[in-house]
Amino acid sequence: MSGNPPENLAPVDEVKRSLLKKTSVFLGALGLAGIGVPLLSYLSPNRSTREAGKPISVDVSGMKVGEQKTVLWRSKPVWIIRRSEAMLASLGLVDGSLKDPDSEIPQQPGYARNEMRSIRPDFLVLLGICTHLGCSPTYRPDPKSVDDTWVGGFYCSCHGSKFDLAGRVFKNMPAPSNLEVPPYHFSDENTLIIGDGGI
Repeated sequence: MSGNPPENLAPVDEVKRSLLKKTSVFLGALGLAGIGVPLLSYLSPNRSTREAGKPISVDVSGMKVGEQKTVLWRSKPVWIIRRSEAMLASLGLVDGSLKDPDSEIPQQPGYARNEMRSIRPDFLVLLGICTHLGCSPTYRPDPKSVDDTWVGGFYCSCHGSKFDLAGRVFKNMPAPSNLEVPPYHFSDENTLIIGDGGI
C-alpha cells in the first residue's frame, strides 16, 4: 500500500501556497535587481569615457600649408596636415613602391578611399598610430629627410616603417597596412568634425 498517501496529512491551504509562491518570486526578482543594477552600472562606460568618444570640432582656418596639427580623439592622437600642391604631386610618384596604393585594406571610410585618402585634397586627417605595434610615427614632409628616395611622409623610428603623405605604407615595411583615417567631415570651410563621418 505504498502508493496511497498517508491519511493523517492536513489539507493543503491553496491561499497560503499562492502567497508563498508570490513572495518567493518577488524576493527573487528583488535579489536579481539588487545584483543586476550595480553590475550593469559597472559594465557601462562612465561619463568621462562617453565624453572622450564624442566627436570633436577643430578650427583649421589658421593652418599654414605644410603644417601639422595634433588633437586627441578617444585618447588617440589625430593628425591634421595641410598639404601643398607639391605634396599632392608627390603622391603619384610613389605608387609602385606602396604596399596598398589603392587602400584595398579598409583603414578608412569609403569617402577617403582615393589616392589622397581624404575628403579635401588639401587636408589629410589620420590617426597618428603606426599599424605595426602602435608607435607614433613622425611627420617628415621634407624630401630626402629620411633617405635619398624620400619624397616626404611619415617615418616610424620604432621599427622603420615608412608612409607617404597620404599615410600609405611602403612595401617591405613592418607595418601591415596604411595609417588609419578616422571618420570626419567639414561642417564648414574651416571647421573639421572628427569622430563623425557626416555623410
